[in-house]
Amino acid sequence: MLNALEVFTTVIVGLMVGVEFSVAFVMNRIFNALPEDSGQLARAHGGRMLGALMPFWYIGSLVLSAVWAIAGWDRPGAGLVAIAAALLIVSVIMSFLLLVPINNRGKTWTPENRPADWKEQMNRWDRYHYVRVAVIVAAFALLAAALV
Repeated sequence: MLNALEVFTTVIVGLMVGVEFSVAFVMNRIFNALPEDSGQLARAHGGRMLGALMPFWYIGSLVLSAVWAIAGWDRPGAGLVAIAAALLIVSVIMSFLLLVPINNRGKTWTPENRPADWKEQMNRWDRYHYVRVAVIVAAFALLAAALV
């Protein structure tokens, strides 16, 4: 049963990393290249859609990793899993303190009501997101290494 938890957790975290990596390095670049107000509208829609899903994914990944660390504490690689869970805690804290407030504002913006500094706020969100992606990539790598 523990083996199934290990694989399931690694797949779930890996998929989350893939989505967030895609947002950072593919989708936002596409959105930024769209003409006129299309990019801002796309980011607002993405913020609504992913903003509803990602809290469950982040917290679920954290819970799965913590359960794995506890259940497999006597097995090789448990320390790696514990560090990965700690990194996922960092990612959740970063999300709630830094990214979610910007996302909550941005997802309501339209070309008619957005603030004058909306691009600066989106750039700040992007910078925080790059750091968060690095944190969750590290967590994923540790989980994958713990499987070996």
